[in-house]
Amino acid sequence: MQKNMYFDYFGGDCFAAVTEGDKLVEFHLDSAGASDISGNVYKGRVVNVLEGMQAAFVSFGQAKNGYLAAGDIPAADAVVTGDVSAHLSVKVGDEIMVQVLKSPIGTKGARLTMNLSFVGKHLIYLPGTPFLGVSRKIADEGERAQLMALAEKLRFAGDGLIMRTNAPHADLKTLKTEAKYLRGLYVNAQEAYKEASVGDIVHRDADVHVRLLRDFDISDIDKIYIGSETVYRRVYSLMKQIGMRGKAVLYNGEREMFDFFGIEQQVREILSPRVELKNGAYLIFDKTEALTVIDVNTGKFIGNTDNLEDTVFETNLLAAKEVARQARLRNLGGIAVVDFIDMEKPEHRAAVVDALREALKEDRAKCNVSETSGLGLVQFTRKKSKDDNTVMLSKPCPYCKGAGTVLSDSYIAFKIKIALKNCFADGYENAVVELNAGIFAQILSKRMFSHTLKHSWKDKRVYMIPHRTYHEEYFTVRGDNSNVLHLPDTAKLLY
Repeated sequence: MQKNMYFDYFGGDCFAAVTEGDKLVEFHLDSAGASDISGNVYKGRVVNVLEGMQAAFVSFGQAKNGYLAAGDIPAADAVVTGDVSAHLSVKVGDEIMVQVLKSPIGTKGARLTMNLSFVGKHLIYLPGTPFLGVSRKIADEGERAQLMALAEKLRFAGDGLIMRTNAPHADLKTLKTEAKYLRGLYVNAQEAYKEASVGDIVHRDADVHVRLLRDFDISDIDKIYIGSETVYRRVYSLMKQIGMRGKAVLYNGEREMFDFFGIEQQVREILSPRVELKNGAYLIFDKTEALTVIDVNTGKFIGNTDNLEDTVFETNLLAAKEVARQARLRNLGGIAVVDFIDMEKPEHRAAVVDALREALKEDRAKCNVSETSGLGLVQFTRKKSKDDNTVMLSKPCPYCKGAGTVLSDSYIAFKIKIALKNCFADGYENAVVELNAGIFAQILSKRMFSHTLKHSWKDKRVYMIPHRTYHEEYFTVRGDNSNVLHLPDTAKLLY
């Protein structure tokens, strides 16, 4: 299956995408105004210490203070035991070097750590942390043992290394060079820290195109399309160094890159709560602040046999693969609960969970899948490092205030009635209502005010002025006791 990467730039923002075949599997937006700061290193100052929570809050130049847990303070600097009397060694006013583990999300500030790490293509360098490890995605025990032995040779005294998924594809010279380069980043950060003020950045993590090229196995990527000549030259130089310069392609077509390759349409589908499956079934995504709920429905799919169990099983298997793709594509984080269609056979339920677990292995974010619960629900978690893509691609509706709905015609008319009643209670004999033309048509056709005007308001006059440009929920009501009313030709005396 062909795998491609795409990088396009506009107004200081970087739009990045990864496709497998004709399917979009990853999308990233690095906005100039709201950039992901995970991986960046700052000079910070402790502004609050909460012994009861075993945590501190740190000012580091962002709008919100960062959260520093006791476990993210090096062992030499923190006292953390099971004893209630345990305390943090950092105190208010201390200046410390911190790295962002998680960017600010919603109302939450960034998650910080003093245990720094510098990520390369093949290695993760851990200054001051004497830990050696191998990526969990490398399952072969013999290969893991060889990589651990290699990490021991590459390590610097007192520091640690983690061998990444790409490490087995690199020779010893390449790994040594990368280890020295990553250590150099740390040394440079230390030097910058000495001269920095609180809130200054002392190390900036890579831009989105560098992170993706760093995190993917480039040997599996067929083409890398780039819409910026400046970035293209950088990527071309990097690809040339590793003997893959033919993969980098400068895109200068007449049509916009994402439109030309059919990516933009798939990006917009990220915002839809409904995802169609190729057999006619569909998924519904319902996101809350705490978790994401995913409902699986058979829809138009009725199967090719008379066996309902097989039809449901086939749909759930297809849904499991699409749920994994959507989690990666939407950049979901935290807890997700999937309500698969009920199945009678235990082996079918187990197979669906296995299919979801297997599909999530393609995800670069860490995912954990639980077994089916007593209610038939499957829960999985996905590591969250920044806002999901729906947040990056959209903003709260100024009309529905994020509810996703607007008021019904009947309730809007009821609100107009309340305003009219208040107007007459204030002593006015005439009322002028300016409102949306569609709502006005509904009021007329359903004769919503006829009973009230014939009885309670029989001595009152109500004029309505419809506007095609008014939002459905918007209206104004004003009282007027003038003998002569000056109204536009569009004004209508109600009934």
